[in-house]
Amino acid sequence: MAQKDKGNYSDKYPKERKTDPKVEKAVRAEILYGTMPCATAAAIAAKLDVSADEVGFTLDRLETRITKCLLGLFGNTPIGKVVVAAESVAPELESEIRKSLQNGKLTCAAAWEISKRLRIPKIKISSACEKLGIKISSCQLGAF
Repeated sequence: MAQKDKGNYSDKYPKERKTDPKVEKAVRAEILYGTMPCATAAAIAAKLDVSADEVGFTLDRLETRITKCLLGLFGNTPIGKVVVAAESVAPELESEIRKSLQNGKLTCAAAWEISKRLRIPKIKISSACEKLGIKISSCQLGAF
């Protein structure tokens, strides 16, 4: 959600869509000052074996702001985006990124998969994308 739209996160969903009670309970237990780090949300999804999108939806319904994006794209107060372009990109990494593009962009889920497959930190994927001029899209938690 854009900075100008800050708050009212649940407005992007149909009113009749309800949260899963087990997800809501787990999310409520981890909210601190109206925020939750991306890593915590991802851990909840993995622990409960639900989609990250379901956790993101629950966070939005509870008007909870996601912080500390693991790709470094948002939520790092006070500067927001912390990812910087890599000085260079290894050919293997560039190849993995380019073959995973959808409409010229790399999805958050694809970035995470590349990170897992190559055993490198997620922020290195986004740093490579910055160097290559590739945008990351479709946050798994629904933040962008």
